Amino acid sequence: MKYVALPAIVLLALLAACSKPAADAAKGDASADVAIVNGVHITRNTFDYYVQGASGKPASEATPEQKAQLLENLIRGELVAADAEKTGIAKQSETQAILQLARLNVLQQAASQAYLKDKKATDEDLKKEYDTQVAALAKTEYHARHILVATEQFAQKLAAQLEKGAKFEELAKKESMDPSKENGGDLGWFTPDRMVPSFSAAVLQLKKGEYTHSPIQTQYGWHIIRLDDTRDLAPPPFDSVKDRLVQIVEAKKFKAYTDELAKTAKIEKKL
Repeated sequence: MKYVALPAIVLLALLAACSKPAADAAKGDASADVAIVNGVHITRNTFDYYVQGASGKPASEATPEQKAQLLENLIRGELVAADAEKTGIAKQSETQAILQLARLNVLQQAASQAYLKDKKATDEDLKKEYDTQVAALAKTEYHARHILVATEQFAQKLAAQLEKGAKFEELAKKESMDPSKENGGDLGWFTPDRMVPSFSAAVLQLKKGEYTHSPIQTQYGWHIIRLDDTRDLAPPPFDSVKDRLVQIVEAKKFKAYTDELAKTAKIEKKL
């Protein structure tokens, strides 16, 4: 294990430890020192959390060599941090911003975990959220092709060729500037939310086999779109998204908590 510059890895370690507490600290004196660097105490608690975050396992499972190297990282980090304080680096605006954001991240994760400790998502919560998410899902998928060109005039010229019997796929391969040209303009199956609004709106107006006789403009250029097929979209089974639902429900609960904090806070926005 090589020596790693500490600032970034310490932050990552602490963030990881906040979400998965180290077990070792409870086994001994968490306030006992593992090192003292120029009078600064590095406690067992700090070391155990650092090991947990850096290695993904409790300090008790780390080898003596790993523990020695990680302790060396902490010691070197303290030396660098102390020198940064001495030379004024810690007072630079960019450094202050990073430190403030790191503090906010760590405390917010710790506060979230503490707040949600006795407010875990119930089965009723999850089923209600599942119904909400399913209601918001698209009910239909669309299979379409398109020809993308740079100008409206050229797109109109191609539309005229289609009206005279030209094959859509051949025109796409020959004239489209989109990577889908290799497959005759085939975009595969998609839901409307995956496309830019003007493109999706045009697709929704088409029947199977129809194409847009008037070119559609997006930020990418001018499109001629053909709808090949549609199919019903079944929602994912509840059990397959249960873990994600837990995250959504708990995020909403914590947001409600922060909303209450914001209501009673004195906030001045200056942007």
